[in-house]
Amino acid sequence: MNNSYLLLLSTGKTYQRITTKISLLEPVALLVARFYVGWVFFSSGLTKLTNWDSTLFLFEEEYNVPFLHYELAAYMGTVAEIFLPLLLMAGLVSRFSALGLFFVNFVAVISLEEIAAAAYAQHVLWAILLLQVFVFNGGRFAFDHLIKCHIAKF
Repeated sequence: MNNSYLLLLSTGKTYQRITTKISLLEPVALLVARFYVGWVFFSSGLTKLTNWDSTLFLFEEEYNVPFLHYELAAYMGTVAEIFLPLLLMAGLVSRFSALGLFFVNFVAVISLEEIAAAAYAQHVLWAILLLQVFVFNGGRFAFDHLIKCHIAKF
């Protein structure tokens, strides 16, 4: 065997060891994503609850939620922003809660006539993190994983 082949083989094995170690961070990354996005939406829902008159005013005057009466949109948005983040942070029906919040996020973006570039960038970040959870599920540190392991025992 020549030296270049041995170097390539050695580099490949080193790369494999490093990527295997990095893969151990996947459940942590999913947990952080779930809690970060969950907290953003949950705190938004709490804000809506604490000043309901202001919430109704915003939904009537500022947000243009398509196909829904402003009051129904306010109730639906607030309920979604309270319950879906709790499910997401717990990792319970992670894909469903991530998809639900992705939809809430999407509706929020299309409902505003004007959105600042920084706010739009945040919505894009939240969408990407929610899609990550939707694709990979909640990870090892989620109730979904515990339930799956418990069911597999039977």
